[in-house]
Amino acid sequence: MRAGQERVRRSRRLHLTRVERSEVVKKRLFAAAVKVVGEVGYAEASISRITQAAGVAQGTFYNHFPNRQDLLDQLLPAVGIEMLEFIRRRVRHVVSRVEKEAARFRAFFDFLIEMPEFMRILNESDLFAPKGYAQHIEIISKDYVRALEKEQVGYGTFSPEELEVVVHIMMGARSYLSHHFSYTNGKVHLPPQRVFTAYQKLFTIGLFATGRTHPLPMAKRRKATALKKARGD
Repeated sequence: MRAGQERVRRSRRLHLTRVERSEVVKKRLFAAAVKVVGEVGYAEASISRITQAAGVAQGTFYNHFPNRQDLLDQLLPAVGIEMLEFIRRRVRHVVSRVEKEAARFRAFFDFLIEMPEFMRILNESDLFAPKGYAQHIEIISKDYVRALEKEQVGYGTFSPEELEVVVHIMMGARSYLSHHFSYTNGKVHLPPQRVFTAYQKLFTIGLFATGRTHPLPMAKRRKATALKKARGD
């Protein structure tokens, strides 16, 4: 059975175009870099370690990256996009805004189980790959803001500029909560249930509040004010 599967894989590799083979190798280098940086950090993530983990010749590295720093700068944005796609798949069929945000939050921690190296890559990148760190934060925050705006989360409560601030608060919450509740002795695990319930309660009250304390959109507020004046209230 295994021999047959290996023959199929070998046949597929032989039929790949040159561009496709190049892309396969590049993905292997990225995957190896994730493992190496996750294990020894950016400072010790040498080209030789990465190529050895990828199972390619050291000279092959330079067919895809001009130098080590270029790979490190690309690493976090690439992993971040992978995380976004993972989360999108998890929330695709969730309808309720409250449940969708709760699903995003939980999906983030599920992603850490899939890629436990993520937090070390993120936390060290600000120092060792600042270009990649800045790009990652921009990609994630803009995508998050677009999602909340599309769902009209906080509509009538937060301006677009304030919503950007809210997104960074939520991103910070994920980082700190994962550090405190998900990593023990270098091992990653799901946080206790109270982390999910507390987060959902906090942001249900703040982002999804309804009722008399929830400010009306500007047009409705003006209409309500005009009605009060007409009634002599």
